[in-house]
Amino acid sequence: MSTLIQAPVFQLIAGHPILDLVNTLDGRFQAYEAGLGDLLQSGPRDLLNRYEDLLLFIEQSGLLTAKQARQLQRTTSGSAGGRVLASCIELREACADILYSGLEGRIPSSVPLKALARFFKASLAPQELAWKDSRLDWDWPELGTWAELPLWLLSLSAASLMVADEMRRVRACENPDCRLLFLDTSKNHTRRWCDMRLCGNRMKARRFKAQRRG
Repeated sequence: MSTLIQAPVFQLIAGHPILDLVNTLDGRFQAYEAGLGDLLQSGPRDLLNRYEDLLLFIEQSGLLTAKQARQLQRTTSGSAGGRVLASCIELREACADILYSGLEGRIPSSVPLKALARFFKASLAPQELAWKDSRLDWDWPELGTWAELPLWLLSLSAASLMVADEMRRVRACENPDCRLLFLDTSKNHTRRWCDMRLCGNRMKARRFKAQRRG
């Protein structure tokens, strides 16, 4: 199945869409470094800059099909897409605040909690009860015509994680320059890195060099 647009594929290593969403602010904890009056690439880099980026992320996360994403791209105006993107960024940062607070043993402030409650409630309002496969289920009418659909899907994804026992398995990469979030589904719950091929090998090499210098 073809993707929505030709663009770099998001690095979906987290094991849950809302954690991957938080990770779309790449280098979140990296400080900008000044160089010849410009900012080097080492600082935070937002991967969601357009509504089309958001649709691509939603499609690659498996929350929408390529057909549904293309329909939303065709039917969503620039202003509407911009508003939805801004709301998704607000959702992302509220989730990041709560998740990193929990990992650091801090109690989240009321601001992100209130924001999440607002997004959770808004995502339920458009849904209608429908009869599917011999039972009732919630569904959206006219699925592909709502510009807000990516926001609603991500809000429901956040709700499904944050009120479940899965929250106890959320981890941050132990590379201090990375700290991307992931869901630890390893057998002994000992996963330490966002990706062993990236940060895992990098940190092993760093420790090896430090030992040789010592």
